[in-house]
Amino acid sequence: MTQNNLLSRISIDSNICFGKPCIRDHRIWVSLILDFLASGMTFEELLEEYPGIEREDILACIAYGAELARDCYMEIPLGEKKVVLK
Repeated sequence: MTQNNLLSRISIDSNICFGKPCIRDHRIWVSLILDFLASGMTFEELLEEYPGIEREDILACIAYGAELARDCYMEIPLGEKKVVLK
């Protein structure tokens, strides 16, 4: 499946979920799926939790996140570096 095919699974409608990007034909936010993946949830767990979505929908969320990351940068705090003296 091509990047464009994947991205066609994402919809943005100002009348649905306040205009947040969602999986097409669902009210499941792209950011929600990405948060679950980032927390360690597997594709299988997501598909079980949301039986109406398909594997390609999850891939579409990842592709959408990748598109945003190409042009949008934000600083990520790394915390203090700690030096261990021996």
